[in-house]
Amino acid sequence: MSPSVSSTGLEPAVPHMSRRQVLSLFPAAGLLAVGASPSHAAAVDHARLLANTLAIFAGTPDVNARPEVAGKLAAILATARQRLAAMDRAGEGELFAGLALGTDDVNLRLAYQYLYEIALATRAPGSALAGDAAAQQRVAGGLRRLHERYFGDQQAGYYGNWHNWEIAIPAHVSRTLLLLPEALRGDLTATYLPSMDAYLRNGKDGDVDLDSRFHTGANLADITANRILQGALTADDARVTKAIADQATVFATIDPYRLQHGVTDGYYRDGSFIQHHSVAYTGSYGRGLLTRVVQTLKMLEGVTSGPQDLPGVVYRWITDGFAPLIFEGWMMEIVKGRAVSRTSTGYTDIGVVVEAIADLADHVEDALPLKRYLRFLPAADTTAFVSPVSIARYAAIRADSTVPAADLNPAERSVAFNAMDRTVHRRPGYAFALSRNSERISKYEYMNGENLMPWFQGDGAYYLYLAGEDQREVYGVDYYTAVSPYRLAGVTAPVEERRTVPELYGRFWYDNPGHPLNFTSSSESQNAYVYFPRGENAFSGGATLGAYGVAGMVQSDDAAYTAKQAGILPDDFVAYRNARATKSWFMFDDEIVVLAAGVSGQGGRDVVTTVDSRIAAPGDAVALTGEHWDGRPWQPGGPIAPPRWLRYANGTRRTAVGYAFLTRQPVTAGLETVTRSRRVVRAANPDTSITKNVFTATIAGDHPAFAYALVPNATEPALRAYADGPLAVLANNRHVQAVRHKTLGIVACNVFSQGPRPAGSLLVDGPASVMVRSSGGRTVVALSDPTMGRDRVSVVVHGARLRLDTADEGVTVRRVPGGTLIQATTHHAYGRTFTATLR
Repeated sequence: MSPSVSSTGLEPAVPHMSRRQVLSLFPAAGLLAVGASPSHAAAVDHARLLANTLAIFAGTPDVNARPEVAGKLAAILATARQRLAAMDRAGEGELFAGLALGTDDVNLRLAYQYLYEIALATRAPGSALAGDAAAQQRVAGGLRRLHERYFGDQQAGYYGNWHNWEIAIPAHVSRTLLLLPEALRGDLTATYLPSMDAYLRNGKDGDVDLDSRFHTGANLADITANRILQGALTADDARVTKAIADQATVFATIDPYRLQHGVTDGYYRDGSFIQHHSVAYTGSYGRGLLTRVVQTLKMLEGVTSGPQDLPGVVYRWITDGFAPLIFEGWMMEIVKGRAVSRTSTGYTDIGVVVEAIADLADHVEDALPLKRYLRFLPAADTTAFVSPVSIARYAAIRADSTVPAADLNPAERSVAFNAMDRTVHRRPGYAFALSRNSERISKYEYMNGENLMPWFQGDGAYYLYLAGEDQREVYGVDYYTAVSPYRLAGVTAPVEERRTVPELYGRFWYDNPGHPLNFTSSSESQNAYVYFPRGENAFSGGATLGAYGVAGMVQSDDAAYTAKQAGILPDDFVAYRNARATKSWFMFDDEIVVLAAGVSGQGGRDVVTTVDSRIAAPGDAVALTGEHWDGRPWQPGGPIAPPRWLRYANGTRRTAVGYAFLTRQPVTAGLETVTRSRRVVRAANPDTSITKNVFTATIAGDHPAFAYALVPNATEPALRAYADGPLAVLANNRHVQAVRHKTLGIVACNVFSQGPRPAGSLLVDGPASVMVRSSGGRTVVALSDPTMGRDRVSVVVHGARLRLDTADEGVTVRRVPGGTLIQATTHHAYGRTFTATLR
């Protein structure tokens, strides 16, 4: 029986699951099969498994006859014909024209992909190539040739990216074998299976190794899905049940204090998802994991007594992990790693999420919240779906007028993804997304020539998405192409020119295998110092109080610079020093307040803090207005005098953002027309030039402190009202940053150093994030430990005695001289917010 899911769409009826709990859902024989012979493995209906998998990729006669599937069917056929034509034009050393083989692992992977695409058209009911024996013979011949010349030789193989050899190529091979008639695939399966096992070099004895840093998260799900299918092709019960048990580990909620096999990759209690050990990655690898495990649920339906109770866990991934990060059908930039530099990003990203949700709706008792969400999101491009069956299912849900459209998110929501150093704040008219870093989470991800200029993407970079906007016009690859990497919105960066990894070393990585750290393309040292270095700061986190939030971060150098200064890295390794700043973000209804203190370029360098950068089409009617503190109008290009407020408005798109300055400092703001190739951010991007009008507002130089508010959808009268408005800065230095919102009755603060530290009516005992709201005779206190290392956090609320009404477990309240002490036991809470309601 599938788990019951609450009708709210926000909380499934199943708890977060440990690895032990997840594995307990599988039949004992499946677990024993880890070291068992096939005769002792769980019984598996291999024919049903193969039929289920075939339906996933090729569809069924009934499904493929439906009009909404016609586009997918036509795309399958057109692609296959293109591949067959490319086979006809192939030259020496090629199986397909344009794919030279022998030294390029990407070309080899593509050759296998093309064979799969031909085979798919021969098994898709309704395709003009369905049952085409000649095409199937060509596919079988291609598989033989690739194995004989380029894959079978273990000494000659395994160059380039390990992922192609262990995951991508085996996926194409396994699926292609499924699609071929049994008479054609028999000897090919016997040929390929030992080779694919041998290429699993980051595994153990030709199988998954749960202790391998390569066999985690989405990668593990991919490998095990391949092996499930391989086991069905060979009627190997042990292989199937072992792969199911291995894949089951990805369902477990990561407990950072009790890691299993040392794995940090996966989903966390707060909805965070991490891959590559320290990269916030919901929007790329997280999508891959989601689609793979949902496909596994479909593959195993009726096959074994396996993961029938797991759909509720995946449901939680969607409600707590994905939904907050999707704004009007756009996947936010803060969780994409290096994928932010790809041209197919943003709206396209959610296609596999939508497909997975449509499929998952068949596996939960209460599917209504999922169906409502599918009708709420913009219509997806179903030709990008993997399965024709999913297209039909999705189309039926979209056409069901009895299902009202509804977001899985409340209209007002603030989410602290502290396990991956991300924050999302949502209101009906906008969404604000913040990217942080720490000693736990990487500052950015660069790899394989992707995201070439990533240096400040985790240093407090933020994104303000406005409702009704076509986000392709303001974010996505064109944002990173047109906007200087040193001027990303929210970033404090030193004034210097940095070089990309290919510019520094002449290749996509730093190569020095002879060094004690063994710098190779996929070594741990490459990860730690080149691909995704972590910060050196412990403080990065925040708290939420209902739909309001606070976040803070201490800006630091990255691990590479620190290691270089310590003499750990080679002399020719280039590492850059960062600027310094202590920052807080206070997220309310109509504004996001930003405080910065101790801003310094370090080492005598100048430094620039970017209030905002926004892009627009050259023909858009963009207007910049503002006022100085004495009421005089502000003019672009005029004297650099402190403005009280500025406003950016795109009349063509009917959007606007206001900037209310709470302290007096010069601000430089203006428009610049920028033309660049998308290839500047990703080597594999087409060399396509884009032209954008770039608006940038910056604060230059070292500053002891400054503060401003971002005001989404602001009008000029609303910005003028901040002169005597609701915001007051209570403290802004390297020790404490605090604000009061008079209208909301909220006092919020970050304390960065040992206490006790005063913040308005609060006294905080040390590093902490705190929000207090008083209204209607009730006081709500929310607090967290952003360092994730404290045993307890305490705050005194000065004033009249308060009586405890309700509190989270681990929170105590007692009267102290002059106020009320609220203390939360934060030991092993990993940044979680604790709340107490007082009267």
